[in-house]
Amino acid sequence: MTLIVALAAVVAVAAAARSTWSPCGLSMLSTITPMAERSRGRRWGLTAAWFILGATLGGATLGALAVACASVVGLLDLPARAVLGTAAVLALVTAGMDLGIGTRMPHHRRQVDELWLDQFRSWVYGIGFGFQIGTGLMTYIMTAAVYLTVMMAALTGSAVTAMALALLFGATRGAAILLGAGLTEPDRLRRFHRRFEALGPTVRLGVIGVQIAVAVVAAGA
Repeated sequence: MTLIVALAAVVAVAAAARSTWSPCGLSMLSTITPMAERSRGRRWGLTAAWFILGATLGGATLGALAVACASVVGLLDLPARAVLGTAAVLALVTAGMDLGIGTRMPHHRRQVDELWLDQFRSWVYGIGFGFQIGTGLMTYIMTAAVYLTVMMAALTGSAVTAMALALLFGATRGAAILLGAGLTEPDRLRRFHRRFEALGPTVRLGVIGVQIAVAVVAAGA
């Protein structure tokens, strides 16, 4: 269903964007920068490419879960009305979780091991860090929209579409590393993080707004 796919894609991008404000996301934007990679004798562009690849692979791993759920939904052959109604309810529930209303969001308070930066080559920590972040569930979870992404992907009833949505989430999550492309000096790094952290509350509310909008659109349809 075109509408469900479109709504799921919006949720996937919003969830990935919000996840950048996690401790891991902020850490990556501090430790994998042109300045930091230069000090380690490595090329930032290459490390960033490995990171994005790893995040996309992480998205594929999340996609395996979405594909399994989508296969079940596909077998049920639910009418469009039921699918849209379910999507509306799920979006309201996850929005409530992010607002602290109703059911508490399941958290996973784990960060990547930054010791890897000194122990391994750039392609190892680039892919390794990216993969963990790209799964959406292996490190800090900043929004219930991550769970909604999987559920919306499942509601498409298509294994291919579910995987594509998960890959979109992972790739978007990984692409956040490109925000650090201009961080070549300590002063730029400090200014960037002050502005970036200040945006956190606004982005949080924006993602909640996206979930509510998805619920309204799905219910209206």
